[in-house]
Formats: sequence, structure tokens, C-alpha cells
Amino acid sequence: MFYRLLQLLIGIGLFLSLWIVVPAPTFSLLPLGVGAPEISPALMVLNAIALLLTLFYHSRKTAFRIMMVGGLLGLVLSSLPLIQLPRAIQQANGAMQTNLGKDYLAKLSPAQQAQLRPHPFSLLDFIRQIPLGDIRQDLGIPFAQPDGQTLKLNLYRPPQPGLYPGIVVIYGGAWRTGSPNSNSQFSQYLAARGYVVWAISYRHAPHYKFPAQLEDVQTALTFIKDHALDYETDPNRVALLGRSAGGHLATLAAFKNSDLPIRAVVSYYSPVELAKSYYDPPFPDPIDVKSVLRSFIGGDPKQFPEKYRQASPIHAVKPNLPPTLLVYGAQDHLVEVKYGRKMLKKLQSEKNIVVMLDIPWAEHAFDAVFSGVSNQFALYYTERFLAWALL
Repeated sequence: MFYRLLQLLIGIGLFLSLWIVVPAPTFSLLPLGVGAPEISPALMVLNAIALLLTLFYHSRKTAFRIMMVGGLLGLVLSSLPLIQLPRAIQQANGAMQTNLGKDYLAKLSPAQQAQLRPHPFSLLDFIRQIPLGDIRQDLGIPFAQPDGQTLKLNLYRPPQPGLYPGIVVIYGGAWRTGSPNSNSQFSQYLAARGYVVWAISYRHAPHYKFPAQLEDVQTALTFIKDHALDYETDPNRVALLGRSAGGHLATLAAFKNSDLPIRAVVSYYSPVELAKSYYDPPFPDPIDVKSVLRSFIGGDPKQFPEKYRQASPIHAVKPNLPPTLLVYGAQDHLVEVKYGRKMLKKLQSEKNIVVMLDIPWAEHAFDAVFSGVSNQFALYYTERFLAWALL
């Protein structure tokens, strides 16, 4: 009985740890590739316990050796994110200071500095979950009705009335799925720390093709400008933040003219050059990138070359854009990190302020695990970037 339980324990630990380095070949397996690196500290404990228990098992020498190898391999694999973390922190600190200034947080008040996360990773927060804090929220506020479809937004505000900087959050989902309820923990977290968060919606592909989604974001920005003071938002201190397809829309909206002045944009793992993505999809390709892009644009780049260009944020880059924070996982197999690096170079070539966080172990949508290793890391720098940009 002990032998069977030990086999099961080692098998589970090794199986889950393998997904830290093995890309998910299908969409159904993607949660394993996303989640395994984020719960790696727990996997380390599981593998360590399995190894210790194996030391008490000697009745079958061959089985003992196999289990020791499996346990050691699982422990090594599950250690990789934390092994890489110090170097990632060093690089991120350097990027922030080089591009924003060595003392970029010096102008924050002591109260503002106290609101920021003290460390890029906290084992305590991993165990207990990141505290969100008290907020006020208004869900399902209608802001537009294009083509008879009602678009709504969720509003998250600090607990006390006042006038606060605003963050417009745009969800991902391959432009086909999602809602303002997505990543609500993130919205609540920021609201509790002194921001009014506007989580907006937009029409989805394939029924609605680009530029309908961008038009909806621009409509939302006009609504926010008109109602900012009604909802305690300083209209002169607003940033856009989006994930994946939402990050794509956020950068497009920030780089183009809108009724609402944008002070900064944060883009998590978003596509930037759609024709290139179409002709050079990732391998493996768990979401079928070509199919996603055809449903969004209405066809392939040969059919709609100009539309692909208009929908690519990298082609909207020009001087004097809002400061930009790019966040990518180096193990992303939906939107590869090389596209983030291309956007970084393009923005730098036009003398814009831009910072890129490159998370060595992270897959696409890593922040779905809110207290995971990658999201803690990204959140630490994201809130510092926003505090600097919206001061």
C-alpha cells in the first residue's frame, strides 16, 4: 500500500513539474502549461516530500532507484522558476531604473510608497493568497449600444470617496470571449490601492470584425471622459491596461488619438504584428493562431493586407507616445516573446519611454494564477510603473 501511494505521489509531482518546460500541444492542456510554473513552490514541496518518503523504501532496489530519479527530476524542474527569479528581478530593476530614472519613485509620498508591494515574490502571499483590500464596486454599467448590442463596464473604486487616477482594463480572449469580470482580483487589488478601475467590454469576433473592437474601446474612453468626475476619476491621469487581445486593443487605442488623454499603457503578452504572427505561428500552436486571426480580421493577410497593418500596434508607433510597459513570458506559446522584443525596439527607435519585463519561466496568461510566482513578479513592477506614470 505504501509503495503504491509513493508511486502515485512521485508520478503526480513529476507529471505536473514537466509542464514547466514542456509546451502544451493542445488548448485543453494549456491550463497545465500555464499553471505549473505558477504553483512551482507547492510542487517543490510535493516533490521534496516524495523524495524523503522514498528514503524509507528499500524493499525493491530497482523500484527505489526509479522513484529516486523521478523524485529528483520533479524537484529540479519545479525549482526552475525560483532559481531564475533573482536574475529576472535584477534585469527588471535595471530596466525600470534605466528607462524611468534611478529615483523614479522618489516623488511618491510615504503613504503611496507604503501601498506598493514590498517584494517581487512573497512565499507568504503565495500560501495565503494576495490580500485584495476593501473597495466599492458597481457592476454592469451600460456605456454604449452599437448595432443593438449593449456594452457594459465594471467599476472598482477605493473604499473612501475622493478623486483618483483611473485605469481602463481590457480583457483578453482572442477577441472572441471574455467579459469585464475577467481578472477581477487584479481590478479589486488596484482599486484598494488608490485607483478607479474601469473594466470595459467590446464586441467579439467572429460576428464582429476589426475595427469594431477598437471602436468600442474608443467609445468607452469617450464615456469615461464624459463621466470621469461622476465616478471620482481624474480625467488627466488615466492609463490603459490589457491582456493578450485586450493588450493589443489597449496599445492601439493608446497609440491613436482618442477623446481621453492617455498617460500610460500596460500590455501583457499581446500580439503586435498580426501578419507576421499569421505566417510565423508558434509551435506547438494550441489555439490555432491563423484561425483566430482570420476570424478577427475576416480573412488572411493576402486578402486584407491593409487591414492587418491597421490592426498591428507596431505599425502605429511614432514619437511622443505614452510611456509603455510590456510584459511577456519567455515560454509563451500563444504570443511569442520575440514580438514583445520587436515592439520594444520599435518604440525605442522612436525615442519613446518603454520598459519590458521578460519572465523566463512564464507561459501565456500566467496571471490567471493571481498569487502565482509570475503574477506577483509582474504586479510588483506594474504597480510601480503605474504609480510613476500617474503621479
